[in-house]
Amino acid sequence: MAKLWEKGYALDSLVEAFTVGNDYELDRSLVVADCLGSMAHARGLARAGIITSEDADALVDELLNIARKGEAGEFEIRPQDEDVHTAIEVELTERLGDLGKRIHTGRSRNDQIITALRIYGRSAIWQVIDATAETCDAFFTLAETHAQTAMPGRTHLQIAMPTTFGLWAASIAEALTDDLEVLSTARRLCDRGALGSAASYGVPLPLDRAYTSDLLGFERLQNNVLAVNNTRGRLELSVLTALESIMLTLSKMATDLILFSLPELGYVSLPEALCSGSSIMPQKRNPDGLELLRSRTGVVGGYASTVRNIVRSLPSGYNRDFQDTKEPFLRGLALTALAVRVAGRTVASLEVHPDKLRDALVPEVYATDVALDRVQGGESFRDAYRYVGTHLGDLGAYQFETALERRTGIGMPGAPGFDSGRDALGRLLEHERGRRHQANAALSALAGEEVRVSSL
Repeated sequence: MAKLWEKGYALDSLVEAFTVGNDYELDRSLVVADCLGSMAHARGLARAGIITSEDADALVDELLNIARKGEAGEFEIRPQDEDVHTAIEVELTERLGDLGKRIHTGRSRNDQIITALRIYGRSAIWQVIDATAETCDAFFTLAETHAQTAMPGRTHLQIAMPTTFGLWAASIAEALTDDLEVLSTARRLCDRGALGSAASYGVPLPLDRAYTSDLLGFERLQNNVLAVNNTRGRLELSVLTALESIMLTLSKMATDLILFSLPELGYVSLPEALCSGSSIMPQKRNPDGLELLRSRTGVVGGYASTVRNIVRSLPSGYNRDFQDTKEPFLRGLALTALAVRVAGRTVASLEVHPDKLRDALVPEVYATDVALDRVQGGESFRDAYRYVGTHLGDLGAYQFETALERRTGIGMPGAPGFDSGRDALGRLLEHERGRRHQANAALSALAGEEVRVSSL
């Protein structure tokens, strides 16, 4: 079968290789999503009277067969196909004859790929949310276990004030919850129907855009057909920016744990099974996973920068530049899901050494407490600050338990409010899982059986 755009001439072979690139390989991830979009479009064509209901049934049945092949990794997309859209239409035409050629009526590859990416992206985001939530739970559990485990707080990496290891662990969990709020917003941008926008300006056919949007379980329809295409790349950037936020939190966590595990500190021991050895130094156990969490934060950030630089100067309407936003989008989702799972496995098997943490509470860690004691005795803070700062050798004994009991404001070491953090995470998950149930129910109704859109 000819290419979808073919008009009687052949494309230069060098230009063809350049423009196709590895799109046909990337699109293997999108087979199921593209089939679902085509199922909805077939139903929409029948609703508009362009094909019969029986024709739509035949198309949906064959698209389901292709989706099953795609889910099993058995649907082939060849370089000469260019993309998943052509490969599916070729298969439909081989199986259904002229009816297969009618599936593209009233749509462009533009709204087709946007729809597929939104179906896939929505599903993949929910997988990242689930993985991140499991990691948050591991951090909250660690925090609760060590709610009163003494630890020196640091600023500028220098000893600052007394705190707890639990407060540190919960701070990572709450930061990840904040990151999920950002990702939830990005999901809502994905969760909008695009079919019927065609190549940016709609088509002169009575297509019911709200109907196909509902069939695909989208939360709402994106109204302006030009805006649909203008969000290509911008939407992917929103998702990647949210993913980068998750990775930034993991990077901070990784750096902290690498420092905490230094022999000179010994606050924690990293799981032996998660550390590699040196090829020359027999004693080494290297925190490779944590180091790569840091570096791959830069990789995900690079994906976001790539997309940002692609879309920064484009005019309205479709531009072929958008093709190059697909790979960073797909890779960013997969990499973040893997990174979050690695972080969760690490913290779930972390060995904490309370004795080492308490030994690190040198007298200077209580300097602020001593200064504030003098303030409560009637001294001005500035005078108390100056006195303590010039008499650090005279601080005397100060008990950690006393310092902890005096830090009972909301979210402080003595009253960390772990339940509050868990509640915030629970509310977010309840909302997202409710939306996922609705979307998956719609897709199952459309396909006639449960389908797996993405597998990260």
